[in-house]
Amino acid sequence: MSLAVEEEALARIVTDAPQPRSVRVVLGYDPTADPLAVRFAFPSGIEWAFPRELLETGLRAPTRRGDIGVWPCGRVQAVVEFHTPDGVALVQFDAKALIRFLRHTYEAAAPAPSR
Repeated sequence: MSLAVEEEALARIVTDAPQPRSVRVVLGYDPTADPLAVRFAFPSGIEWAFPRELLETGLRAPTRRGDIGVWPCGRVQAVVEFHTPDGVALVQFDAKALIRFLRHTYEAAAPAPSR
């Protein structure tokens, strides 16, 4: 039985364009590979791995670690900011999707009940 969690979340790329661009982001977690990290994979093939704790903390208050920042945006959304040598990408998610994903990661990482 695999403990890995993989879910899709619809996100909006924040730009100065008049129409927002939506993308499906694959949210991943594999406690056997790295129990402290989550992965965000974009359709372009770019994948970011960062501490699960950063995502959790950033849903409640602005936080940053290295090239990644996370903060709540209003009552129902959250923004994840990715810095690269080429620039910055702001990606907006429905907070409920990220909260659900985090809940599933903690369920996957929980020790199996003893019999």
